[in-house]
Amino acid sequence: MKIQHTLQNYSQTKKSILTIGTFDGVHHGHQKIISKLIQSAKKCNCESVILTFFPHPQTVLNANSSIKMLNTIDEKADLLRKLNLDTLIIHPFDKEFSELSAQDFIEQIVVKKLNVQKIIIGHDHRFGKNRSASFDDLVVFGQKYNFEVEQISVEELNNVAISSTKIRNAIINNDFEIAAQYLGYAYFFSGTIVNGKKLGRTINFPTANIYVAENYKLIPNSGVYVVQCELINNQLVFGMMNIGTRPTVNGINQTIEVHLFEFDNDIYDQQIKISVLHYLRSEQKFNSVKDLQLQLEVDKKESLLFLNKSI
Repeated sequence: MKIQHTLQNYSQTKKSILTIGTFDGVHHGHQKIISKLIQSAKKCNCESVILTFFPHPQTVLNANSSIKMLNTIDEKADLLRKLNLDTLIIHPFDKEFSELSAQDFIEQIVVKKLNVQKIIIGHDHRFGKNRSASFDDLVVFGQKYNFEVEQISVEELNNVAISSTKIRNAIINNDFEIAAQYLGYAYFFSGTIVNGKKLGRTINFPTANIYVAENYKLIPNSGVYVVQCELINNQLVFGMMNIGTRPTVNGINQTIEVHLFEFDNDIYDQQIKISVLHYLRSEQKFNSVKDLQLQLEVDKKESLLFLNKSI
């Protein structure tokens, strides 16, 4: 998969089958569109192309927006690569770009730069300044500039339309099983393993402290979770994670700590991918470190019970 980080000076030589959107989460609904995109491109010997934007348009157009992303830009690229997309264009979204009229967007970008033969979009896609243009407008543009247009119906699960917003809400509500059903994979985030205070070792629960660089990534709430971690060399290890301020030891700053089951290697400074499988409980302040240790033993038993049922 080719990745292009701007439309400036870009010109698509081969005819393209195109879809456009933020594709946050690359969830089942997105996968339905992308599957059709790739299938159509193969049929007519065209290139499958996704045009997406960074940062998220909502954060640019609304200064008060606190929206967090399901994927970092690198995570999104990795997910799309696995779907065998030909080209991913990540164009910087700014106020100037947001002022493009639908007419200018289609003529200057879609037709002249992306050499489009067909556009495939989702059921709720809108484009142009103030999201003014709809599918019907796209059909008219297609007739004017000689490209085909196809709209993909909404993807539902148990009669609920799948959307990035619903997935964010599931994560905010600690419902990671529902989030995984909508996404088609367990919700995950990635970070670097950094040095901590090593207090966990003193109670037989050593932890890896995780630093997440991207502040726009949606991190789960404070609490304790069952997780699966992917280390270097694709090694998979189950464990449990605590997110919070560690009130029992008078912590102040929020930390992310993972205790890996049956694992005691030195993994400092390594990258780690954490898939969140299940919410166990909220973070609590215990009367003593000993009480914390006893609760962690209960948490581990519950984690293993969950894993034995799930795997």
